[in-house]
Amino acid sequence: MGKTVVIDGNEAAAWGAALSRPDMVAVYPITPQSSLVEYLAEFIADGRMDADLMDVEGEHSALSVLHGACLAGARTYSATSAQGLAYMFEPYFRTPGLRLPIVVSLVTRDGVSPTCVWGGQQDAMSVKDIGWIHMFCENQQEICDTIPIAYKVAEHPEVMLPVNVNHDGNYLSYGVARVDLPDQEVVNAFLGEKDVNWHACLDPERPMAVDPLTGGATGAGPSMFVRYRKGICAGMQNALSVIEEAHEEWGRRTGRHWAPLIENYRMDDAEIALVTIGSMTGAAKDAVDEARESGARVGLVKIKTFRPFPAARIAEALAGVKAVGVVDRAVNFGWNSGPVFQEVLAALYGSAARMPVMSFIGGLAGADITVEHFARVIERTRRLAAGEFATQPVWLNEND
Repeated sequence: MGKTVVIDGNEAAAWGAALSRPDMVAVYPITPQSSLVEYLAEFIADGRMDADLMDVEGEHSALSVLHGACLAGARTYSATSAQGLAYMFEPYFRTPGLRLPIVVSLVTRDGVSPTCVWGGQQDAMSVKDIGWIHMFCENQQEICDTIPIAYKVAEHPEVMLPVNVNHDGNYLSYGVARVDLPDQEVVNAFLGEKDVNWHACLDPERPMAVDPLTGGATGAGPSMFVRYRKGICAGMQNALSVIEEAHEEWGRRTGRHWAPLIENYRMDDAEIALVTIGSMTGAAKDAVDEARESGARVGLVKIKTFRPFPAARIAEALAGVKAVGVVDRAVNFGWNSGPVFQEVLAALYGSAARMPVMSFIGGLAGADITVEHFARVIERTRRLAAGEFATQPVWLNEND
């Protein structure tokens, strides 16, 4: 059996990585991720984790050295946040095109400027369409459990894509909770034998070119580029079922069952629904419970997997409600709304479901989204269901 510990979210991520037995970890600290990589360094120094530690000069190098390691067949891990992710962007953009099953924890943080080192999800939302799979965690236990699941998904032959396991900075990174660590043998059996890069493993006896130039007189032309892009899209769509299968197997082996794509909470007879993502979901569930006690038929849909977006599941979950309130912890500047709001609209447009949907933005720069805030979301969504029109987002912390 494993053991029970009381730890913060960053240590939970470090334990999830250690239990997954990566061969190489490359790190560079940045708030609010810093303690995560410090835990990893401690685990390796103490012999609790058998991995090479690459203490590099910046995030660009951190992911770049993992490219080489992964191409040579190593299981790899890193973590970053915000401006560190921005500095990592060049190799980050390259990773899915190389079909490298690297797992990186993204301890989400709002962006600059104004200068901010506090929680938000602007960093994750800014890279949502680069080709990485994105999973968001609600609590510390889910962080620990999701990292081994991420490796199972990333390394699947029908996927072979990198995965970000995202947890909210400040609220989860530094928040302390009980976590049940699975036994190492359970994780070993779950992940099976390492077969990280069967499709392109660098070998001195079998040299190959990696990432060839495509297009123009010197390349293979646009057809190869199109093949690569279609391959990433196919891997993303394949991941939807693989994510469900991996979560189901994890539940069988550990007794902990997490919703793989979305979680429906009190949705059976709901007339209105909230849509949440990340750590805000706990307060939202409390608000839904309080509204139910007063007779309001309110439900909630939590998004666990954001990329690939589970559009069919979202549309199915929301099909019977009269109005939807989507709460974001980031901003879609081009649409004057939250990014998850736009995703939900797109999912509904592709289905037969038609109901008004409203954007709520809160929790920027580490601000709390409380049960009282969600009570306001519920009330405003009820008015939307009653016919009150909405054209602008509601900024929940504007007057806090």
